Parts: sequence; structure tokens; C-alpha cells
Amino acid sequence: MQSVSDSAKLRIFAMLDADGDGVISRPEYLARVDKVAAAMRREASDPLVLAARAAHEDVWRTMDSDGDGRVTLEEYSAWAGHDAFEESCRPALGSLFDLADADGDGLLDRDEFIRLRAAMGNPEDGVHAAFDALDTDRDGRVDRAAYLSGIREFLTTGASAMAGAYGTGRPAAGAPAAG
Repeated sequence: MQSVSDSAKLRIFAMLDADGDGVISRPEYLARVDKVAAAMRREASDPLVLAARAAHEDVWRTMDSDGDGRVTLEEYSAWAGHDAFEESCRPALGSLFDLADADGDGLLDRDEFIRLRAAMGNPEDGVHAAFDALDTDRDGRVDRAAYLSGIREFLTTGASAMAGAYGTGRPAAGAPAAG
């Protein structure tokens, strides 16, 4: 099993803790689905939105190990890792990718990618850099596998094509959480 970069844990925790109170609350975490759905103009009853909600509920159940509705940095640090990513984060993050993939072709164009990551609270300049780094063939699109691999690599090493999307600290005031 690979470990998660401490730097990546801190950056992701800070983004998931959207209100900056030192804990990730259940509503804070689950709101990311609604924010991405709204950014992509999808209705709450859309089957992809429902699937994304279910995938995020699964992540929440495993992340909130004591079931108190709050995840501290210590709790998150103990949970975050290769296994957690593969078992629950990959499906949840993939479900958000699917929400952003307007034509369902398994690819995000620059606009879809920017809208997805902006809805998740990522800094705009970092999002553009991440897209450029992930678009290795320069066709103006990023595929689902490259996107998820970039996030996994960031989580496990602290460096990847997706690193820029996570910025260097907290999201802008009022920005939604990323992950």
C-alpha cells in the first residue's frame, strides 16, 4: 500500500473544510455534488446526480469513522490513502467527472474541466495549468482515466498534473470544497 503525501492531505483537507472551522462536516462534503450539478446545469433528479450523491455518501461513511458527522484532520489523515482512494474516492470523483461530461464521451473539453474544478473551489490559474498538463496529446480534451490518475498521483505523492488545481492553501472565501 502506498502512503499519502502529508502535504497533499493538508491541502485537500483545507479545501474540503470549506468554512475553515477545522472539521469537514457532512453537509460541507456532500454539497460538492450539488455545486457541480448546478455548474453543469443538471437537475437534482438527473440519474448522474443521484449516482454522484450515492458515491459521495459512500465516501462520507468511510471517512467519518466515528460517525459523528464531523471529520477532523486527524480522522482524515488516518483514513486518506491509496486504499481509500481506490475503494471510494475513485468512484466519487469519477461521478463528478461524469456530471461534467456533457456529451458522455468520457472526455472533458477545457470548458467542462474548468467548470467542474471551479465548482469544486479550485483556483482558476491552477485549473488551467492542470488541464494543460493532463492534455498530453494537445487535442483540447482530458479523458477520465488521466483525470483520475492525476488526482490519485497527487494524493499519493503530493505532485502530479493535478497539483496546480489544488492551489497552495485554502480556497477563496465562500468557495466550495474540492477533492
